[in-house]
Amino acid sequence: MGVFTFVLKESGGDWTAKQLNGDLEASAETTYELQRKLVQAAYASDSSGGVQSSFSPITAHSAVFQVIIGGGSGGGFIGGVGAAAAPVASGGSGSASEAPPAEEKKEEKEESDDDMGFSLFD
Repeated sequence: MGVFTFVLKESGGDWTAKQLNGDLEASAETTYELQRKLVQAAYASDSSGGVQSSFSPITAHSAVFQVIIGGGSGGGFIGGVGAAAAPVASGGSGSASEAPPAEEKKEEKEESDDDMGFSLFD
């Protein structure tokens, strides 16, 4: 699995990108074109699996772009399900960590032929 993180900067109408830990670089007129070039460059250096990407604007003239190649299929959360199931330490009253009450479900009653005043089988 390869993780490629790029810092993007806009200067003079062109966007440039430099890899945070590596030598991959690219430039383009728009962030969309630059993202496409960076995905292609990252995939050319590590083609071990599927591609995921994430674009995060920081300011109007800078952004962070990450390309992840390979890895498992599924959700984007790297911590997995086990992290969500970690126990919460309770202290004091514990009212803040209590789960909200379950919402009541109202059963929908299906209409029968009798409700309409006639039956299809009469």
